[in-house]
Amino acid sequence: MNIPVLLQHSPQQLPKGLLRTPLRRYHCICPSRPPLTSEISRLQPFRSLGFHCTKRGLLSNGAERRLCTQATFKEHAEGLSEKERTFVDKLHTGLILGQRACLAEAITLVESTHSRKKELAQVLLQKVLAYHREQEQLNKGKPLAFRVGLSGPPGAGKSTFIEYFGKMLTERGHKVSVLAVDPSSCTSGGSLLGDKTRMTELSRDMNAYIRPSPTRGTLGGVTRTTNEAILLCEGGGYDVILIETVGVGQSEFAVADMVDMFVLLLPPAGGDELQGIKRGIIEMADLVAVTKSDGDLVVPARRIQAEYVSALKLLRKRSEVWRPKVIRISSRSGEGITEMWDKMQEFRDLMLTSGELATKRQKQQKVWMWHLIQENVLEHFRTHPTVREQIPLLERRVLSGALSPGLAADLLLKAFKDRD
Repeated sequence: MNIPVLLQHSPQQLPKGLLRTPLRRYHCICPSRPPLTSEISRLQPFRSLGFHCTKRGLLSNGAERRLCTQATFKEHAEGLSEKERTFVDKLHTGLILGQRACLAEAITLVESTHSRKKELAQVLLQKVLAYHREQEQLNKGKPLAFRVGLSGPPGAGKSTFIEYFGKMLTERGHKVSVLAVDPSSCTSGGSLLGDKTRMTELSRDMNAYIRPSPTRGTLGGVTRTTNEAILLCEGGGYDVILIETVGVGQSEFAVADMVDMFVLLLPPAGGDELQGIKRGIIEMADLVAVTKSDGDLVVPARRIQAEYVSALKLLRKRSEVWRPKVIRISSRSGEGITEMWDKMQEFRDLMLTSGELATKRQKQQKVWMWHLIQENVLEHFRTHPTVREQIPLLERRVLSGALSPGLAADLLLKAFKDRD
């Protein structure tokens, strides 16, 4: 049994079967006020049985309580074999020492859909998270890395920009990680665009790490593990994380929930008056960069810049300390790239000083928790034996027109609810 139990009695008063169960899996809840002498004597046997105390918890009666529980990480890791524990420790040690091979293997483990590997991945992530918190405390509570989301329509020059921008940052002493989210090929299941092949110089840089991640059909274009891959990259010592997304669409809404700053890259010849992109995407942008501002495209780039400056004035203000900016850049000549990095640093400093960055990251963690819950609940629904048996029949009846999709969904949900 792995459930919380209120230990309100002495061990002698508990059922014998409970004491035979491994007690390290139970939670002990007792008053948070200074304990009486009699209570200390009653709690002592529990402490001797391996309980560990923390300080938070409220029960339904509203009284403040002291919650006694072992660390969640120990509960999660106790089922690992010696070989698995050694494997996780090796990955964790290599990761924090900055070994790229261990980072690559760790992200592969996190992306795995195998149930046992998922458990190993969660143990590894808990270790990395603990290390991450320690490093942030040593850094006076400031974030260790700057997370930047990059998006734009196809042909905007995202990959070219990332290569030039990444090389500039590594030359300045930064460690850059690029998570390029690719749509999956319907034929092979792998990455469709192969963005890493377009960043030949950056991929050879020892202070840069490029990881293409096929979406495998994930709605929104951002893989379910992209958020965890960001954490692993930060654990590996990378202080600038660039997340490149697929085209323009739902992927922007997903990536905006995992980055500190959202940058929109637009080509100068995207059509007439804001045709290249729609209002919903502009609303999320913290910085808009008009690319390819060189040669014959300088005049169209200036026109597009002026149009977006006007458009952004009409949008609702999302931050108290920052107004989105529109700049022109050229990855061929390098024009505007340094100024763009200066704007990004200015944004980070303002958001950090005002406390908005910390609040934003906290909200993002909550959002992604619910994203993963929705995904896992749907997977559990699909694989449940009762539902799985009825899916082919109901799908055939929907295809033949005998059932409406809504009624078929209701029948499947009813079968799932009545499974017990």
